Amino acid sequence: MVVYAGQGDARRSLSLLWRAPGAEPVPRTGRSGPKPGLSVDAIVSAGIAVADSEGMAALSMRAVGERLGRTAMALYTYVPGKAELLDLMHDRAFAEMPLESRGSDGSDGSDGRGGSGDWRADVTAWAEALYAGYLRHSWMLQVSQARPVLGPAELAAMEALLRALQPAALPAVRLRGAVGALWQFVRGMAGVAAEARDAAAATGVADADWWTARSARLAELAPDFAERFPLLSALESGGDPDPQARDREGFRSGLAVLLDGIAAPA
Repeated sequence: MVVYAGQGDARRSLSLLWRAPGAEPVPRTGRSGPKPGLSVDAIVSAGIAVADSEGMAALSMRAVGERLGRTAMALYTYVPGKAELLDLMHDRAFAEMPLESRGSDGSDGSDGRGGSGDWRADVTAWAEALYAGYLRHSWMLQVSQARPVLGPAELAAMEALLRALQPAALPAVRLRGAVGALWQFVRGMAGVAAEARDAAAATGVADADWWTARSARLAELAPDFAERFPLLSALESGGDPDPQARDREGFRSGLAVLLDGIAAPA
């Protein structure tokens, strides 16, 4: 299920994302106005809670309203519709990720630009934070990157990566390639990990049972598997048996390979 961001009213959506003056109504306590206690932030939080717990398919203005104890109609005073809400949720999720590099003392870093001065360490920290954020809010992986939300937090995430890479002094063409490769690598690896984590609930079959049944059948059908696929067999034999640990190992080793490539002379 792919969802495209930016499908709502551009003027209203961007105004809400960037908190333009007047974008959020001032709640009135009179009988004709919205009940106090409702806000754009509260609606966005509720939307994220719905998507986190029930998935993107369950997200609707009605579901968000029910979580807040309100009707869907009460939300439209603050957020025009589901499309604009999704943009706000996506940007809020980025805002929660600690993507900016920090110095060892917890400051903004030691190089005067918010980084540690070690670009590999800073990019690794950025990638780890993004990976963890995608797993925490896996519905984000269904939001297409073809049309970015263009919210302040999403753009700050890109700025943080560019800042982390700045000491590598890459020419513009290589920098664009590095940014694209890093972002898509993290997103892709997080997607596989999220799907593996959710597979048991979605299919009703535990990972261990799935692999046991198919491994046994494969051994019957291809008793010479190790001879036919020696490199694959050797690769698989040395891995961690825990699927989540294997995903983390694959993420970290793949990231290291990418960073080696970025560091290599052109």
